Amino acid sequence: MTLRKYIDRILELLVITIMSVLVIDVLWQVASRYLMKSPSSFTDELAGFLLIWVGMLGAAYGTGNGLHLAIDLLPSRLPPRKRKVLELVIHSLVGLFALTVMVIGGIWLVYTRFYLGQISAALELPLGYVYLVLPVSGIFIIYYSIHNTILSFQQNKQ
Repeated sequence: MTLRKYIDRILELLVITIMSVLVIDVLWQVASRYLMKSPSSFTDELAGFLLIWVGMLGAAYGTGNGLHLAIDLLPSRLPPRKRKVLELVIHSLVGLFALTVMVIGGIWLVYTRFYLGQISAALELPLGYVYLVLPVSGIFIIYYSIHNTILSFQQNKQ
């Protein structure tokens, strides 16, 4: 199994697992509120945190597999050589954004949340763990941007 397939599989399983826990959490929240007339105190906060994780890891997975939103009017009208240059620029900008905002900014955010000792209200979980998904997903996006650029140039040579 190649590294790319291994990373894809890990992200798939993570997103599926987190989404499953999110569904169970929301179902429990609804059941406890309407059936038992006693709303659970932690389910709302947990749902928000899980939504952050599934969104960020899903974005990384989508970037890797070309499932992200894109407007392809310009690339479809360009000749193949210019299209490859445009793809290189796009992958570079995505990777640069992931590096500066998600990895560097995310590491700073995680560090400051741990340093300040911020704890979530209901779960009493250090918020640094919640925001840890930013640099993690940023690293995945950078990997996918580099790998997709390499694949693009390998296809160009053939």
